Amino acid sequence: MMLRNETWMVALEALWANKIRAFLTTLGVIIGSACIVLVVTVAQSGRRYVIAQIEAVGSNLVYARLDTDPNRPAMLQDELTLDDMNAAKDSLPGVIAVAGTRDMPSTVIAGSIERNVNLVGVTEGFQQIRNLLIPNGRFLDAEDITARSRVCLITTQLANLMFPGTDPIGQNLRVGEFSFTVIGVFKERVETFGQSEIRDYSVLIPFPLMKYYLGDPSMDVLYVQAATPEGVISTTNRLEALLQSRHPTRARYSVMNFNSILEAARKIALALTIVLVLIGFIALLVSGIGIMNIMLVTVRERTREIGIRKAIGARRSEILYQFLLEAFMISGFGSVVGILIAVAIPVMVQPLLPGNLRVPVPWQSVVLSFLVSCSVGVFFGYLPANRAARLQPTESLRYE
Repeated sequence: MMLRNETWMVALEALWANKIRAFLTTLGVIIGSACIVLVVTVAQSGRRYVIAQIEAVGSNLVYARLDTDPNRPAMLQDELTLDDMNAAKDSLPGVIAVAGTRDMPSTVIAGSIERNVNLVGVTEGFQQIRNLLIPNGRFLDAEDITARSRVCLITTQLANLMFPGTDPIGQNLRVGEFSFTVIGVFKERVETFGQSEIRDYSVLIPFPLMKYYLGDPSMDVLYVQAATPEGVISTTNRLEALLQSRHPTRARYSVMNFNSILEAARKIALALTIVLVLIGFIALLVSGIGIMNIMLVTVRERTREIGIRKAIGARRSEILYQFLLEAFMISGFGSVVGILIAVAIPVMVQPLLPGNLRVPVPWQSVVLSFLVSCSVGVFFGYLPANRAARLQPTESLRYE
């Protein structure tokens, strides 16, 4: 124990005697270890953010559309209907919600203001599936759907345009021949940028009322929500089989889910993490080469000291341990400082980020950074340490 304590003290004194050299050598380790923690943190946070954005559109979501052929017009029997939606809810296992939509371009009038909008007929389950934000008012309920009530919800953008400075709830909008009472204002939880039925200027009405505008009760999109992420694939296959069994064989349906997008996002995040971690490893590799060079210089400078220690009985293993310990102290101290810097940076930038974006530091990245940094220091410090341990006492004592 006394020998080990003495070895630690000698290592500390040797490093302290060359503070600037030790600091510059440690600097590379600090940068490399900080890079590993930061790149893993950024990659993991980005992955979580992208996946959360996709899932916010609708979690465990499966949706179906009729494939249209420009050379052959679709028949009424091919169209998706409310009966298809009810059959999916009743016969598909693991389904917790279903909904249907149909939309068309239209014009709304409120007072002297007229605006082109996307009129969307929705069923009761649409809110549960799409999880829309309703800052004012309420969503359509079962009674509104069944009674074909002339009520509607409008987007926040449309509310600001049609009813500036006033509460839109209870106001009337005219759409074609009908007048609707506004019962709610909504917005998407995550912007789909017009890739869904929701646009900046959209009006949601009870689905049965779309028959008065379009002449038939068919729907454009059938949504099905699985109970678990694991059930999405099987629900997709079962829904496709159900639709094919309920319609003529000529009809073709696109039944899709977000799993492929989520999987692509995960693969991109993994590839990004690997590339960035490799950059951190390269930084550590450069710092390791720096440690080796400095330790070789140190061995040459301390050749006489090594000879004296061997002359008074120091074993080869003790000399080897001495210089490996110095390399470990350089890399270990550098990795700790780098990790602290990497942990502090996300904390400092968090107030500058959007409210829904969090950047937690994964503990795995901290452990990985510390282990890799220390391993690099010991690995590159072994050659100088081994050279020091193999020096002959007589030659070392004659060294000037």
